Amino acid sequence: MSAQELPEYAERVLETAELIPPGRVMTYGDVAEWLAQEEEREALSSEGGGGRRVGGPRQVGRVMTLYGGAVPWWRVVRADGRLLPGHEQRALAHYREEGTPLRPAPRTEEGHLPRLDMRRARWDGGDTSPGDVPAGDVPPGDISLGDVPGGDAASGA
Repeated sequence: MSAQELPEYAERVLETAELIPPGRVMTYGDVAEWLAQEEEREALSSEGGGGRRVGGPRQVGRVMTLYGGAVPWWRVVRADGRLLPGHEQRALAHYREEGTPLRPAPRTEEGHLPRLDMRRARWDGGDTSPGDVPAGDVPPGDISLGDVPGGDAASGA
């Protein structure tokens, strides 16, 4: 990837992050796949379009590391649902505020931080209204976070 391509790709990654509705997430791989499909659509609609693939999950992660602070970075996540190391509490605050589906971490896991419920939180790019979370989700205050640093076991928040 040349230095000239990086800013364009970075811009596309950041634009995609901004499309993700509150309460929903995409993995680094989802964003890479979304952008690859977008490039394919553009290539089909223009004559002589090439089929170049610019980046994968690692490139998306690198873009988010370098440039993601100005967009909802907490909505681009690891595929296993673990919170971004070093930013767990900030991300968790955003997830609670947006009603992003969470699931408790196993008690054996260090820190006992909840994970994202990827089955319910993952956004496929479809028509989901902002703030729309799949039916049946537990409001963020209803998950027990008693062992989470900063969490209050008595209130469940």
